[in-house]
Amino acid sequence: MSTKNIQVIIDAEQDNQLKKIGTKVIHNERILFDEGVYLFEKASLPYVGALANWKRESLHGDKTYFNKNFHIEPTNVCVFSCKFCSYSKLYAHKEEGWELTIDQMLDIVKSYDGKPVTEVHIVGGVHPKLTLAFFLELMRAIKAHRPELHIKAFTPVELDYMFRKAKVSVAEGMRLAHEAGLDSLPGGGAEIFHPEIRTKICEDKATADEWLLIHKTAHELGMHSNATLLYGHIEAYKHRIDHMERLRQLQDETKGFNTFIPLKFRNDGNEMSYIEESTLANDLKMYAISRIYMDNFPHVKAYWPMLGRDTAQLTLSYGVNDIDGTIDDTTKIYSMAGSEEQTPAMSTEDLVRLIKQGRRQPIERGTLYNVIQDYSNYEFAENEAS
Repeated sequence: MSTKNIQVIIDAEQDNQLKKIGTKVIHNERILFDEGVYLFEKASLPYVGALANWKRESLHGDKTYFNKNFHIEPTNVCVFSCKFCSYSKLYAHKEEGWELTIDQMLDIVKSYDGKPVTEVHIVGGVHPKLTLAFFLELMRAIKAHRPELHIKAFTPVELDYMFRKAKVSVAEGMRLAHEAGLDSLPGGGAEIFHPEIRTKICEDKATADEWLLIHKTAHELGMHSNATLLYGHIEAYKHRIDHMERLRQLQDETKGFNTFIPLKFRNDGNEMSYIEESTLANDLKMYAISRIYMDNFPHVKAYWPMLGRDTAQLTLSYGVNDIDGTIDDTTKIYSMAGSEEQTPAMSTEDLVRLIKQGRRQPIERGTLYNVIQDYSNYEFAENEAS
């Protein structure tokens, strides 16, 4: 969308406050906390969508990124009892869950030998017997087998527990993990930072300050990371903006975040199943305002296994420029919570087609957004392996 066209949309807005916010956006001026809340409360979906799409296209044009990745979930046994979680089994009921050995996880890595994957994403429950030493050994084994494979692993919730059990500081623990092969951090475990909500939905896990400290420490070591926000449950708009504001402030300081990922609450099989899920319109508005508010985050991602393919495609017009990766049916976290994708796997051809159907330019990336291949003009041969 051209600046001329977005200016027409802003000029046509009847609400003077929304017009002011829109003008700030197209002049690349930072919108403030109260203005972010106001967008949620008062702006129409077409208005925030147009602003977000202008911002997205000013940053990335039509480029839409994906990567070739797979997940390893070491365990779904967990010492914590987050009310929104449909995935984990409490340690007291560990017989209902799974626990993989290092050899079993290395076998998963080996199953991708000869395949053009670039990233392994490792997250799971917080199991008291899976220690820092255990995961350091795992990462060393992965790097010994496939040195170029990027390891994106462990939420601050997992790391905080590992470090406490090992009696090491965050700085020492992160140094050890990085030296063992940890390349970057995923964005999980953030949920909602505000204590008013966090104490109600995940009281016993790492606090907002602890989450932010671990990411800050990773950035200081030269690592990059992602950040998430769990929306659509008991939070208010002010809690969403508070969460984004804390992330935006840390990004001002470290510039270490790559991507912001809004995650939709799914209500199947958890203690918050009485809460109705967010509507499609509210999902799109969340993504659009994320792109507008998170002005110092290079990328906004829609995690397609959680949203479903069709909704993920729609988000490409609402500020999103990344839809994650192939995944290859290696994650259960959202399928167990009732997401649209019960078998979350897409081939490269599937992803390229989805992006092209959304009138965008498909770009395969590495974890750190290095371009691996531009698929804009790529023609797949019949039965081509991906």
